[in-house]
Amino acid sequence: MNKKISIQKLALAGVLIALGVVLSTFSIPIGASRCFPIQHMVNVIAGTVLGPWYAVAMAFITSLIRVMMGTGTLLAFPGSMVGALCCGLAFKYLFTRLSFVKRIPIAFLGETIGTGILGALAAYPIAAFVMGKEAALFSYVIPFGISTLGGALIASVLVFALAKTGVLNFLFKDNKQSQ
Repeated sequence: MNKKISIQKLALAGVLIALGVVLSTFSIPIGASRCFPIQHMVNVIAGTVLGPWYAVAMAFITSLIRVMMGTGTLLAFPGSMVGALCCGLAFKYLFTRLSFVKRIPIAFLGETIGTGILGALAAYPIAAFVMGKEAALFSYVIPFGISTLGGALIASVLVFALAKTGVLNFLFKDNKQSQ
């Protein structure tokens, strides 16, 4: 990877982190958790455009800043990081012969399964043992699932539009849309 692409990816990661933090005031309380669809939107954009490791790092940094500011809870860590990882890995390694645009639904599914199921299950021990909340093992699956569906759908539409209009090719022309 050349230096120009690395700087572009780092700059885009910073913008996406800032977007996730600034819009962290927008949350929907559902059940025992606060749903944050913007984080899932940022995860899908990062997972598709920047790759899985940038997506996980961004999810961690965004969650850390949100927790320090008081706009997020410790449940933000497993939900966002597992979803970002699954989204990025699914997009990068599944159906690699398909075009960038045709793999966007795969990223959507990766984020939805990663956050909605795996992240929700990973949130249980944090809620029960660290935060001291009484919760059943599957109590976060529905709230996390609802949150991730909305955010991942918005991101899928945005990434599809950016890819179709050639913006991603322009930004990452030396790197074949960062893949």
